Amino acid sequence: MIETIEKLLILQERDRQLGRLEAELASIPPQRQTKERRADEAAARLEAARAAAMKIETRRQELEVEVEGIQEQIQRYSLQQFQTKKNDEYQALGREIERSQRRIRELEDQQLELMEQGERAQEEVARLAEETHALQAEVRRQLADLATRERNLRARFEELRAGRETLARDVDEGLVGRYERLRKTKGDRVVVGIDRGICGGCHMKLQPHLLLACKTGRQVVTCSSCSRILYYDPGMTV
Repeated sequence: MIETIEKLLILQERDRQLGRLEAELASIPPQRQTKERRADEAAARLEAARAAAMKIETRRQELEVEVEGIQEQIQRYSLQQFQTKKNDEYQALGREIERSQRRIRELEDQQLELMEQGERAQEEVARLAEETHALQAEVRRQLADLATRERNLRARFEELRAGRETLARDVDEGLVGRYERLRKTKGDRVVVGIDRGICGGCHMKLQPHLLLACKTGRQVVTCSSCSRILYYDPGMTV
């Protein structure tokens, strides 16, 4: 294998490393968003549970105020009964008192049901609060780990990118230009082997003179089908 190809293979491996690091870096923002969304959704569920519990308690208090108002009305009816001297008025006030007392019993039943609902709602709030606080702590830790990983990956990426420029300068300028053009369409498989007589990129069978040229290692050889740069090493079968 000629020295130029060896240098180009080293450059290609460096580009692959950079590509993997770039992909890892690109995956971090979506991961961060997913974790933040989990915490936000848990907080929203807790807030909804608190609002539901508050609604139940508010309704219970409204019924309590309504009962107090009816009780005051009963007292006024009783006072009017005591003051009236007319039998029909007395009986009418008695019926109003009975109707008011029935309404109070209905309201008290509703209050009792709301109290039971409120207890269950508060239990749900407590459960969700515990879960949410644990989840938020876990998410904070995971976000901190992600931030550390991102810093380390970015530092490694910058280090490799700086070294990559040095590697590129060490290769023939014309060959580097061809390599860069091929990378735009072939990705990270620009310099490929010829194991078993086929191109390692497009897997087309190579012509005998190309195989021979690769094996002798005296010139840069490209695949006639895909234009990739070919190389051979003794471990390959021609």
